[in-house]
Amino acid sequence: MHFPEEPQIPESAQSPRVASAAGRVAPTPRPVPGPRSAATPRPGSPGLGPARPAPPAPRPHPAPAAASTVAPAAQERPEGRAAAQFQLIPAPVGGAVDAADEAVDLLLDSGRAPGDILVLTTGEQHPWAAHELSFGEAAYWAQHDAGDDVFFAGTAHAGRYAPRPVIVVAVNGDLDDASVSALSDARARAGALLIVCGDPQSVNAALGAGV
Repeated sequence: MHFPEEPQIPESAQSPRVASAAGRVAPTPRPVPGPRSAATPRPGSPGLGPARPAPPAPRPHPAPAAASTVAPAAQERPEGRAAAQFQLIPAPVGGAVDAADEAVDLLLDSGRAPGDILVLTTGEQHPWAAHELSFGEAAYWAQHDAGDDVFFAGTAHAGRYAPRPVIVVAVNGDLDDASVSALSDARARAGALLIVCGDPQSVNAALGAGV
């Protein structure tokens, strides 16, 4: 099966903002345009009835470093389909969610359908997921099952979410055994593209051990 060529995260689409060790702001390239807020509807979403109150503003995070890509692994999946492309966006634990949001924005801006994208976090829930879960799990998972918009979940829900063409993983917590397994699972469930935002050394070691 042929998959359309996926948008890369160009080094040219970068903007400054990363916290230095001394707490100062130093000019460092970013991978993609700025993120949307957790409560802002994304393109392609018709909305879910009356507007809900916005969740509290997320804590400011240091920005990720410039994006890099890793060539897709030369392997075949059990069902005979080629493995998904793999892109790595270097980001600290505190900036992984921001980097994932920015990657999603770039995918949407380049024409990827919202329902094609699943965003996972290895640590704390994404602010959007935490906000929607406050209205109950039934309504939250109904949005997942509808499959018509970007969906955000934790890697702890690996057995619940369905495969999607693009999976974005924010490594915003420790890469313990469960998270390593979830990364490997995400790679298997991504139909065309897996994007991981996190520490390159840890991510590559985890995927090498988990694949």
